[in-house]
Amino acid sequence: MRMKPTLFALVLFVTSSVPALAQRLPRTVLPDHYDLAITPDLGSATFAGNEKIRVHVQQPTREITLNAAEITFGTVTVTAAGRDQQATVTLNAADEQATLHVAQALSAGEAEIRITYRGVLNDELRGLYLSKANNRRYAVSQLEATDARRMFPSFDEPAMKATFSLTAVIDEGDHAISNGAVTSDTPGPGRGKHTVVFDITPKMSTYLVALAVGDFVCREGGADAIPIRVCATPDKKELTAFALHAAEENLRFYDRYYGIKYPFKKLDIVGVPDFSAGAMENTAAIFYRETLLLADPVSSTEQTRKFI
Repeated sequence: MRMKPTLFALVLFVTSSVPALAQRLPRTVLPDHYDLAITPDLGSATFAGNEKIRVHVQQPTREITLNAAEITFGTVTVTAAGRDQQATVTLNAADEQATLHVAQALSAGEAEIRITYRGVLNDELRGLYLSKANNRRYAVSQLEATDARRMFPSFDEPAMKATFSLTAVIDEGDHAISNGAVTSDTPGPGRGKHTVVFDITPKMSTYLVALAVGDFVCREGGADAIPIRVCATPDKKELTAFALHAAEENLRFYDRYYGIKYPFKKLDIVGVPDFSAGAMENTAAIFYRETLLLADPVSSTEQTRKFI
């Protein structure tokens, strides 16, 4: 018996959708805000994380499922209705998910998840990964499409948007770049470290979170009252001038063209030594492959400048 084309198409759609639907997170708990503190250890190619996620529980539940990959969980605490509960964690490596279990059901309403964890600065150019140049190491993020879960446990689906506050504890002499402007930079904790705190982001998807750590140096400018920086490794700072000029002109042009002002407080553009994509549109911190951003002021061709 021959199957009608429309019925065959329906069967094919349903069967092919099952694996994708199986990996989707339940909507019983939704994120509102993440507080992230990341401490990279460039020497050992690892990082430590301390995370708080403010969530809305949609219906009573004893389980919270989120995404995590290549993450080692430490302590996990869930607070709701003024009560702290230690959570146990069940990992589903195949689906890159972690389910948090608490003894007493969480009531519908606001709750907070607190997680300590460790991760790997991988060499696969995804998540928070290890980049190398000039005989040193850098930590760089590339979270699109589904690799935020390698940097922090998260509700790593584009529709599950939230705001983010990020803190980086990094080596003395290094700089950190993220989505928000730096609000404070203080010594410690510990010898040879300093703590960089960034401004809160607008509400956005997890894959737009950005972090770059290393001895980056920046050329500064601005347009329409928006600070703009183009950053690169120290040996390439002299190659950033044209990109800065282009960014200033482009921001002015699009402000006028659309009649809508650039919506963020600053714009950082970073040339990354090892980067798989041409560029990544992280909110207010765009990361580029160096060859598509940097230009020699003397010898660069017209074609190179057009690409930029």
